[in-house]
Amino acid sequence: MLGSFSGTTVPALLNSTSNQLYLHFFSDISVSAAGFRLEYKTVSLTSCPEPVVPMNGFKVGERLQMNSVVSFQCDPGYTLQGVSHISCMPGPVRRWNYPPPLCIAQCGGIREVMEGTILSPGFPGNYPSNSDCTWRIYLPVGYGAHLQFLNFSTEANHDFLEIRNGPFDTSTVIGKFSGQDLPPSLLTTSHETTMYFHSDHSQNKPGFRFDYQAYELQECPDPEPFRNGVVVGAGYNVGQSISFECYPGYQLMGHSILTCQHGTTRNWDHLFPRCEVPCGGNITSDNGTIFSPGYPEDYSTSADCSWLITVAHGLGIRLNFTLLQVHGPQDFITVWDGPQETARKLGVFTEGEPNNPPSSTSNQVLIRFRSYSEKGGLFKINYQGN
Repeated sequence: MLGSFSGTTVPALLNSTSNQLYLHFFSDISVSAAGFRLEYKTVSLTSCPEPVVPMNGFKVGERLQMNSVVSFQCDPGYTLQGVSHISCMPGPVRRWNYPPPLCIAQCGGIREVMEGTILSPGFPGNYPSNSDCTWRIYLPVGYGAHLQFLNFSTEANHDFLEIRNGPFDTSTVIGKFSGQDLPPSLLTTSHETTMYFHSDHSQNKPGFRFDYQAYELQECPDPEPFRNGVVVGAGYNVGQSISFECYPGYQLMGHSILTCQHGTTRNWDHLFPRCEVPCGGNITSDNGTIFSPGYPEDYSTSADCSWLITVAHGLGIRLNFTLLQVHGPQDFITVWDGPQETARKLGVFTEGEPNNPPSSTSNQVLIRFRSYSEKGGLFKINYQGN
């Protein structure tokens, strides 16, 4: 139906699209009016002219009659400039309501899809002089971009393409190319990639064309389980950091903070640390725990470890042996009431629990453990300043 009209407004010009036109007039029993008068004349039903298909693009739709719509799309890497959909206009002379668009290779842009093509400006023609173009690829977090070059030709040493592993001008450069050699494929390890192209005022070349495709970045290895300690932080993606802390009585061996590195294979920037019981040391907290070396495994033979505990002035130190499996007389623990072995001896302790837990009269206690047997064993000493 071309239209239904009532009232006093004169309808707009109508054009049929066939050689027949049907009109139906209806009036009811009430008000009468002057009615209508219309004129008609024959018009040609020839089609609109075949629209020009843009170079580096294609047309969708084959009908060219009045009110028909055709659309245009560009090949990968090109940007449509103009109107993507045009209609064949009614009227005595058939014409399109807009001119056909163009497909151009732009100088820079933003890509936010998982795959695509990037072209030098004007490709496949020569790029213009004095160009400074920046493209950025934004992918979901956890993805990198795989870049595969298909064409490359620039003025050597003067016109170049630079690729950075990140969104900033300070991000790491992973490739800088100039000349006629086709660059190798690249794998970025950031979800954001920056491409910068520069041309000077002299020779112009066809430039470059490359495809990119997103690929999933793996996480760094899980550090759990972490024996005798805890891992702080649960993010194992590129650029994320975790830290390690040991339980009381254990000492961290290695780096306490690790960061997940860039690269096609995810890995941390350092080896996982360990929490081990030190063989001796200076302890300055007002309370804590001392374990036998290697705890919870048996200590080894020929151990000779000394701990100096120092608490705040005005406090003494009370020791509580909560575990004592030291096989005397070859293996034993000696405690002195002071910082040196010349101080008053508080006792020599072997297997079993001491009847009277030793207490110092000063703010320092020296503990020495020595083993000569091959039996092994364990001990655990809690201390507290009081």
